[in-house]
Amino acid sequence: MKKFFIEGQILANEKILDDVYYMLLEAPEIADCAKPGQFVHVKKNNSINFLRRPLGIAEVDKKKGTISLIYRIIGRGTAEYAAMTTGEQLSIVGPIGNGFTIKEGRPLVVGGGMGMAPLVFLAEQLQGKKPLVLVGGKTKQEVFWPKYMGKYADKIYVTTDDGSLGFKGFTVQLLPKILEDNAVDDIYTCGPDIMMHSVARIAKKYGKSCQVSMEKRMACGIGVCLGCTFTDKVTGKRRKVCVDGPVFPAEEVFDYE
Repeated sequence: MKKFFIEGQILANEKILDDVYYMLLEAPEIADCAKPGQFVHVKKNNSINFLRRPLGIAEVDKKKGTISLIYRIIGRGTAEYAAMTTGEQLSIVGPIGNGFTIKEGRPLVVGGGMGMAPLVFLAEQLQGKKPLVLVGGKTKQEVFWPKYMGKYADKIYVTTDDGSLGFKGFTVQLLPKILEDNAVDDIYTCGPDIMMHSVARIAKKYGKSCQVSMEKRMACGIGVCLGCTFTDKVTGKRRKVCVDGPVFPAEEVFDYE
């Protein structure tokens, strides 16, 4: 699998919410071979932080040679990215990991929080299959994803914890009705573990295949530090999210008992 170490020029770094940003980068080598679900390991040059940060690839334009990242400020590293301006260079390693396996059936994409970022790229690849999209957030302000998903999805379902937009409740509360009302074959999900675990259980109950994209802290991104490992529920072996994933069949990640 190709992996590149490049200096990507920032073409845009725009605020979406107070703590959420959209960054567009010139990275033709990565754009040419990236697959939905893969991520990049990034770092500001001369950063005060030693470690890189993993960010899912949200969009790819092969013709323009660009990729985009949608990220939330959660610490010093991501705060540094938010302060960067157009024309600056960001050190990028990628694409890293194994992405989603796109199947033949009709897809349903389920995301929560910043887990939606890599699902935008996935939805673009799935658009010929008329994908359904289920997105959840705490409030309507957090559900800005239809702006990016709308051109790819056949239909978008929205849930908010406070009921300020769409269905009042969590994504997993609306999921059974969507499966009952629509012919869905395959589910692809990314977000908090507790959400994905519930999605996986519902998928099994309804006889649907389910792939999950795991979000883990990654120090090295190359399988050396072992900081992102988990026990495969099928084989009992230790798996590395950064190199074996981040996408796995749900049954390998979660217990169904």
